[in-house]
Amino acid sequence: MGKKGKKSASKEDPNSRTVCQNRKARHNYEILDTLNCGIVLVGSEVKSIRANKISIEEAFARMQNGEVWLFNCDIAMYPQASTMNHASRRPRKLLMKKTEIKKFAEQGEKSSLTLVPLSVYFSRGLVKVKLGIAKGRQLHDKREKLKKDSARMDIQRAMRARNN
Repeated sequence: MGKKGKKSASKEDPNSRTVCQNRKARHNYEILDTLNCGIVLVGSEVKSIRANKISIEEAFARMQNGEVWLFNCDIAMYPQASTMNHASRRPRKLLMKKTEIKKFAEQGEKSSLTLVPLSVYFSRGLVKVKLGIAKGRQLHDKREKLKKDSARMDIQRAMRARNN
């Protein structure tokens, strides 16, 4: 029998499930810091997210009136909701503590950094957004990153071949 109070050794929460990731964000931006926050949704949006009908490729977050809002996040219409359906690209409020807003979002406003959603996931039945504060990359920075990644992968392949 295992101990009741013991946490699992894995980094990921066993009750969480990633629904959507913004893979372009890691290529187009240098991610400086991340923060997990909640999001205000209506019922038909949650059902669409459970069916993986969400896209955050073009999404970004911005401060308005002391609150953080998510823009351009596309959550598809839920067909069974009929008249009670939602607008697919409406702005959605992100749930953050005031201290997190001051530390995280205002830093993005002041120093011309961007707030980019990196992933959307379920944690204990609630929809969460992993938000990253990011600095845009220039074309030459992107090429340099691809060269470094390629070299790192070649080294790893050689080490694996050597061990076998």
